[in-house]
Amino acid sequence: MRTNRLIIFIGSAIYTMHSSTLKSTQLMLLKSLAIGCFMIILQGLTIPTAPAATATSATAEAHLGPRDLAVIVNNDDPLSVRIGEYYQALRHIPDANMIHVRFRPGSVSMAPSEFRAIDARVDALTPNNVQAYALTWTAPYRVGCMSITTAFAAGFHQAYCASGCQPTQYDPYFDSPSHAPYTNFGIRPTMALAGRDFQDVKRLIDRGVTSDGTFPRGTGYLLSTSDRARNVRASMYPAIVSELGKKLKLRIVRANYIVGKKDVLFYFTGIVRVRALLSNHFLPGAIADHLTSLGGVLIHSSQMSSLKWLEAGATASYGTVVEPCNLPDKFPSPGVVIRYYLKGESLIEAYWKGVAMPGQGIFIGEPLATPFSLPREGNRESPDNTRNGEHMHN
Repeated sequence: MRTNRLIIFIGSAIYTMHSSTLKSTQLMLLKSLAIGCFMIILQGLTIPTAPAATATSATAEAHLGPRDLAVIVNNDDPLSVRIGEYYQALRHIPDANMIHVRFRPGSVSMAPSEFRAIDARVDALTPNNVQAYALTWTAPYRVGCMSITTAFAAGFHQAYCASGCQPTQYDPYFDSPSHAPYTNFGIRPTMALAGRDFQDVKRLIDRGVTSDGTFPRGTGYLLSTSDRARNVRASMYPAIVSELGKKLKLRIVRANYIVGKKDVLFYFTGIVRVRALLSNHFLPGAIADHLTSLGGVLIHSSQMSSLKWLEAGATASYGTVVEPCNLPDKFPSPGVVIRYYLKGESLIEAYWKGVAMPGQGIFIGEPLATPFSLPREGNRESPDNTRNGEHMHN
């Protein structure tokens, strides 16, 4: 069922070529060539395991919706079951898109052999129109050397891993206009509905649902910190402001953190720990992350866990689960994320399109949040119609 995933390896040799012997302009040309190769191949091949889009599939809409998303629930984890039920109720996920598996909960990492068995079951139960997944647990967040979200999205492959400062498998969905990643590329972007307890995840889901169609007038804060090793995205900031500054209020802040801001819609930074998070107000649908080695180690991390962003009020975050080195391609590109989000795409689409090499990074948040698009019919149930995690039928 996953034979079409093989296309994501074509062109990777070009994209991940060592840059030590190439000039920057040559490297950029080769990367552009790699992207072009993917598009040419897709136009010329028929992928047998991914059906053509129908009137109800992702390609017929401006963004992914409930029919395009499958929710994976661990029946051996009562918290996962409760999260799945609550999310299905609020987002009107079809029963056919609720996929149930079993594994012992609590471990931070899953063995690749165990994962492959679970992944095979998930793949067999997933309707062909589904373009993305949501997970309903916080741990495990890793499969061997990969993040669990990329493992479910693309399968477990050593090409997504690296020892030391080496590139990993390139994702053809990166900076792509596609609204059907499985149909076009054979991958299903995955995001974890993560939190320390049910109330944390409930608040996260509620924020995502509340954000739909609000067209928030917030600010994107692009922090240039004193941490030279982790501040590698700062060189991108002027170009981002030039491209998107007329569509959204963007501020380049030369500081290690911001304090007392009431309009945070985007917060991108590079530092081990971010201070004063709780002093800021994150608008529903906000995206925030910090470039550091182990932000994706969600539990008992030696650095700040990406969960801290969600606890502070963000609707999504990202972090790496193993040492990635400070290669910018392994982290979200702020300009790409912001551009697609402002176009009205769902949170999972915009965030995934922003990471060129996602193998070592976990995406956490509410995947269907669409602040810059009118809600699709049947896309949500108001959080006001729920109580204590149970759906209230009127």
